[in-house]
Amino acid sequence: MLVDSHCHLDKLKTGENGETVSDMLQAARERQIEHFLCVCVTLDDFPNMLQSVQAHSDVSVSCGVHPLYHEQDYDFAKLKSLAQDPHVVAIGETGLDYFYSAETKDWQQKSFIQHCQLAHELEKPLIIHTRDARQDTLDILRAENAQKAGGVLHCFTESLEMAKAAIDLNFYISISGIVTFGNAAELRDVVRALPIERLLVETDSPWLAPKPYRGKQNQPAYVREVAQFVADLKGVSLNQLAETTTENFYRLFSGIKRTA
Repeated sequence: MLVDSHCHLDKLKTGENGETVSDMLQAARERQIEHFLCVCVTLDDFPNMLQSVQAHSDVSVSCGVHPLYHEQDYDFAKLKSLAQDPHVVAIGETGLDYFYSAETKDWQQKSFIQHCQLAHELEKPLIIHTRDARQDTLDILRAENAQKAGGVLHCFTESLEMAKAAIDLNFYISISGIVTFGNAAELRDVVRALPIERLLVETDSPWLAPKPYRGKQNQPAYVREVAQFVADLKGVSLNQLAETTTENFYRLFSGIKRTA
């Protein structure tokens, strides 16, 4: 059995071919995907996101503010209040993105630090988005003792050196459909070099559909293609990759009770 360790179910476009989010989840279950972590990107989104998935016992949620959503209302007291909901198993996604928004660096760093502090206080792991901010990301994680909460660098596209440094800080590395892209040779080398015991797989749906679904809306069922691709890179069977990454997922997100 597999898990989709990072998806945005509330962002999926429904109505295409008559599909609903429930239909997409069922399609994933039929491909032996047993759990889904629906990740929050703004505090305004959180209540509706939570309400939309509560009917599904195999969906868990996070709470946080994405570094690129600086124009949305951000209030640390509100974040702290929402993150204490018992359905919330992780803090984020948070982090730094200097590729798209270097001009908001100061805001991003302040928000990231607060997320790290909250994760430590609530004893919930972090979900980290990082792009073109390798040293600052690691420096903040170290300064805030983020290894106590642990977490994951999701949708990883950075260097092997950064991955190893994050692993030393008790973090996992999550691989998305990007690994299947033609221009991702460096990422494939990173995946080959990393221990399977520190890997997760994800879709980041509705974005970044893996081959052979490029150009289509991504959805949780396609985590199977990501997992198969990673298994081939690692020279292991899909079953072994699935078993190990699923165990990694439940070890990291210990607030999730496995029901499958």
